[in-house]
Order: sequence, then C-alpha cells, then structure tokens
Amino acid sequence: MAAHGHDGGRHSQHGHARGGLIGRFGRRVVHHSHSHSHSHGPLGEVDQVLQGSHDGMRAVRISLLGLAATAAAQLAVFLVSGSVALLGDALHNLADSLTAVPLGLAFLVGRRPPSRRYVYGYGRAEDLAGLAVVGAIAASSVAAGYESVNRLLHPQHVHLLGAVAAAAVLGFLGNEGVAQYRIRVGRRIGSASLVADGLHARTDGMTSLAVLAGAIGVAAGFRLADPIAGLVITAAIVFVGRDAARDVFRRLMDAVEPELVDRCASALGAVPGVRGVGDLRLRWIGHALWAEAEVTVSGELTVSQGHEIAEQARHALLHEVPRLTSALVHVDPADSHGIDHHAEVAHHRASWRRQSMSRPTDASD
Repeated sequence: MAAHGHDGGRHSQHGHARGGLIGRFGRRVVHHSHSHSHSHGPLGEVDQVLQGSHDGMRAVRISLLGLAATAAAQLAVFLVSGSVALLGDALHNLADSLTAVPLGLAFLVGRRPPSRRYVYGYGRAEDLAGLAVVGAIAASSVAAGYESVNRLLHPQHVHLLGAVAAAAVLGFLGNEGVAQYRIRVGRRIGSASLVADGLHARTDGMTSLAVLAGAIGVAAGFRLADPIAGLVITAAIVFVGRDAARDVFRRLMDAVEPELVDRCASALGAVPGVRGVGDLRLRWIGHALWAEAEVTVSGELTVSQGHEIAEQARHALLHEVPRLTSALVHVDPADSHGIDHHAEVAHHRASWRRQSMSRPTDASD
C-alpha cells in the first residue's frame, strides 16, 4: 500500500510503503504559525524564505550605503592630507562594499520558487555567494600584506596626522557597525554568507585600525610603525578569513550543528506513539533549514493513525527548530510477528549504514 500526501491539490507526495503498511508520510512543510494554521503546498515555505530574503536584502542595502559613505569621507581626508595609506584604506572599503552585489543577487535569485529542474529551489545561490565573500577576504589580506611590506621597504611621509587618525577611526566605526549589523541579521535568518560578509567588514575595520596605529607611531617619530601594524592586521585578517571559509565550506557540504540534530531527535522521541527515531537528516539551503526523519511506531496501527503520528512529529519539529521550513517524516512499523518490513531494500540500507558508521562523528569536524 502506498500512502499519498496531497499538497494543496497542486502536488502529491508518493511515498513508497515499507512492509506494505505505512509509507512515507508528511507533506513538504508549509508556513507554520502558533495558531496551528498551515498553508498547504510550497507557498508557506516560500513565504518564510521570502521574509528571510527580504531581511537579507535590506541588510545588504544598508551596509552598502554605510560603507560607501565611510569610503567617501576617507577619500575627502586623503585629498587634504596626501596619506597614501588612507587612500588605500578608502579604496579598499569602497571595493569591498561591492561584495554586497553578489549577496544581493543571491537573495534575489533565492526568491524564485522551485521548478521541475531546481526542485529544492534556488537557495544555494546564497551559499555560492559566500565563496565570493571568502575570496574578497583573501584578496583583502593579500592587499594589506602587500601595502605593509611595500611601506616597510619604502617609508613615506604623512601630513595632517590628526585628520588621518580621525578618518581611520571613522573607517573602523563604519566597518564595525556594518559588521555587527550583517552578522546579527545573518544569524537571525540563518545566512552563513551574510555572516561571512559581516566578518569581512570586520577585517576592513582592522585595516583602518592599522592606519590609525601607523599615524600614531609616525607622530611619535617611529616611521616604521605604519607597516608593522599593517602586517599584524594582515595576520588577523587571515584568521578571520579562515573562520569565514570554514563556515561557508560547511554550509556547502550540508553540515549542521550536532546539537541541532540532538534537539530534533529529542523532539521526535517525545511525540506520543513514537517508539524510536531512526535516520535523521538536516540540511541548509540558503537560509532555510530542511529536515528528513524516520520514526518507528506500532505495527498494529492503521494508515490513518500512522499518518496522524507523522503529522504530530512534523508539528513538533516545526515548534522546536528555528528557521525550519520543510520537513518530511517517514513512519516505520515496529517489527511484529517476525516480519521483516525492510527486506526488499535491506541491502541498500545496510550499505548506507556502513557508510554512515565509517564517517567520523567528532563535532569539531
């Protein structure tokens, strides 16, 4: 017997029944509210993704304007001071503000609904944009290191040190403000790329601090203070870039926090009628979280009763997991009377489990 879950009359989920009793239950998840009203079909899911994309686009626009204004103010000070270091910092801030472009495009593309080819939607565009952000951070470290070494070999005089220091402080405050805003919004909507871009803005602020440290050192009579500070900041940018690259790589590889998996397992296990929790998988697609789970119930239940438990399990996940926009719950009947309900696909499951058991389980991976 195959169980069919209907999606608002527009799509049907055809579950392959295991053991001829209870098949794959649970519709693709939908918009969920605490009033327990569910909009069937992909529309509710799109509503949540669109809201996250809207917040992300707004963060991109505001941060772009903030960084552009900061760069413009620094360029104005350069015109009266002649500080090449400040010019480099201003151009660096202006160029790096343009990392908002791939992010903005990714949020825009991510709004498109799923198609027959891209059945999971276009949320991965956001994760791919994270690669561009990581690339920009790497370029920032190279540029900062090059300028620092060049100034170490060829020291230059700087005029109006007070104005240069003030512009450097402005650059730091502007970048740090943008960084905090991007990181806060990115974590709220679950966007690793936006968080990475926030870390990128933070590295730009560090570069501005290098300009400030150099100005202070030059004012004290130590002309090499500027390039030495630049080298220190270059090292800091490298470490920030490493963390951003790690986060983006993990997202592209469908990594999730192990604590989140444990949280989902506990929520499923607490559902009345669930005797056990089998395979449980979570994945991020852009800033949307998807879940697939297997739960074991009594083999004596009817299809309708099994479906009701599946819906209660899905409902528990929706309440327990923030930013979860899609969940699919498969119900397995408990072994009864010596019947192997998985005999037909046992060799496939055994192969998969061997692969799973051979993987490292260290949460630090």
